[in-house]
Amino acid sequence: MLAQHRYHGSNAANGVRPLLRLGTSLALEQLFLFARILRMSLLFPVVMTLLLALPAHAADDGAALYRDHCASCHDHPRERIPPLSAIKAMTPAAVYSSLTSGSMRSQAQGLSMTQMFALIAYIAPVGGTESPVALERTCKEDGPHRTAGGAWVGWSTSPTNARFQDAAAAGLAVQDVPRLKLKWAFNLGAVSMARAQPVVAGGRVLIATAAGAVYALDVSTGCTYWGFKAEAGVRSAVTLGAGADAGAVYFGDERANVYALDAATGKLIWKVHPATHLAATITATPRYYRGKLYQPFSSAEEVLAASPAYDCCTFRGSVVALEAASGRKLWEGFTIGEEPRLLGKSASGGQSYGPSGAGIWSTPTIDEQLGVLYVATGDNYSAPATATSDAVLAMDLKTGALLWSSQLTDKDAYNVGCSTPQRTHCPQPAGPDFDFGQPPILVHLGGASRALVIAQKSGMAHALDPDRKGRILWQTRVAHGGMLGGSQWGSGADGEKLYVAVSDLTITGAASDATSPQGFRLTIDPSIGGGLQALDLRTGKILWSAQPGHCAPDRAQCSPAQSAAVTVIPGAVFSGSVDGHLRAYSTQTGQVLWDFDTEREVPTVNGKPAHGGAMDGGGPAVVDGMVFVGSGYGQWGGAPGNVLLAFSLDGA
Repeated sequence: MLAQHRYHGSNAANGVRPLLRLGTSLALEQLFLFARILRMSLLFPVVMTLLLALPAHAADDGAALYRDHCASCHDHPRERIPPLSAIKAMTPAAVYSSLTSGSMRSQAQGLSMTQMFALIAYIAPVGGTESPVALERTCKEDGPHRTAGGAWVGWSTSPTNARFQDAAAAGLAVQDVPRLKLKWAFNLGAVSMARAQPVVAGGRVLIATAAGAVYALDVSTGCTYWGFKAEAGVRSAVTLGAGADAGAVYFGDERANVYALDAATGKLIWKVHPATHLAATITATPRYYRGKLYQPFSSAEEVLAASPAYDCCTFRGSVVALEAASGRKLWEGFTIGEEPRLLGKSASGGQSYGPSGAGIWSTPTIDEQLGVLYVATGDNYSAPATATSDAVLAMDLKTGALLWSSQLTDKDAYNVGCSTPQRTHCPQPAGPDFDFGQPPILVHLGGASRALVIAQKSGMAHALDPDRKGRILWQTRVAHGGMLGGSQWGSGADGEKLYVAVSDLTITGAASDATSPQGFRLTIDPSIGGGLQALDLRTGKILWSAQPGHCAPDRAQCSPAQSAAVTVIPGAVFSGSVDGHLRAYSTQTGQVLWDFDTEREVPTVNGKPAHGGAMDGGGPAVVDGMVFVGSGYGQWGGAPGNVLLAFSLDGA
């Protein structure tokens, strides 16, 4: 049974003490970027720079370190000693190299990893000051707030997470899909990715951004009804309420805050911070169901484990149930029932704690028949490995109690320290990092038979019996698998088939790039990855396989990997690719019905032109004859972008 109380123990305090000493929090966007890149075993001194960008309020800490260790020389420059102004023009990569293996290594001797982070953030901050976010209303009239018509209310159209839109709500017949044209585009601001799932209802499109902005736009014109600025970036979709809560919009940010806004005005109704761990964050869309909000939590602690100064690891994944009307906490269920305990000293001299990890990256699935909530979990961060990592868990909707766990990869204890030369805090033996990034889909197989179907980074697709405590029904290999491989963010189902997009994204190294804030970009293999598989829901048999797209010879930062979530309507399945293309495939044959290249500059309805790029994260929303999707994903070497695109049959 999962522990039902909030964790306040001394282990948690020990786990975050190095950061608390600095009086700051790490930029989670940079942490996640660092984590995934470092797992690819690239050169540590280069990729480490992606962890070094701290928020602006860390400047005082870095300034004090500069004064104590650097100012005596660089405030009095002379031959071979550059002034601080010259150092500030360097990339963080160059500063890091100088401090760790270059001319300044003796001056940096004795600094902890966390102190070095703050020093480099002061000397060579990544990205400069934050660009302002435009939130102004541009719609001249309110327009009708329609109650009829289709909707896409969160990560999926229903609590089963099938990502299927029926014919009436889609308003788009399969024979008309090839006629789709771009109707309007919206600039999402000074961001390099557009990964949040669009949400559509009542004539409004709601979209969140990596800069923390949430917008309500008109479906027909793209004009802005309202904008709201969250405390931190928002990775997930927003979720709309229902019934008495129909006028509310819910979402979480990367600092683990959960918000409720007035859907008509964008005004804040409530904001709560229900997770206590410093490294906790939200990557999952909350699930609204019958007056309650169910919010899962993941964390950046897997990254912090790379620092010898960090006491690893004390975070446990969890789901929190909140009263939708007030934000009042009803229960908290952890994915690991046992609290982390002190295990001893690590090889690097820090404290070792465990068990830990098993964060939840994706939205919960609701079983209305049984009153059960299902989630898929990530890997453990430290030993001992648990039976609830890399698993599908069933939790009681009323209490959060663990009903059963079906583990699909065992002994997967892994953290980013395993990819450093020092293998700091790396569990022994280290696991393959095959966690789940997508939720299970609840499907009916005919009669009383049901299944939970889900695809994994391992390259396997699974079907579990929800009525027999997750007993495995079938398993099928659909991809090679890997840390950025297998199936990533979301599969889809239409009652007959499971549609699994294949990622298998392959990073080959890093190349110099003066336009990048880091001074380089990752290089990705243009010939590996991608494709779409259709599986029989009852047997797991592959019915057809659509081949991946091809990267044009003149297109840089290109991969055929299909990492984004798919969307299904009767007769067609939509899948975005890291090559920038959004394609619609026939559900019967896998033939491409429509192909739109989003990697281009487009005029927008809210000012400056925006640019599309790689597609990853959330998928399209199809509502009332229109298709809405974000384009741009610069995180794993793909082309960055900052645009929301709206397609219709009549076009602009």
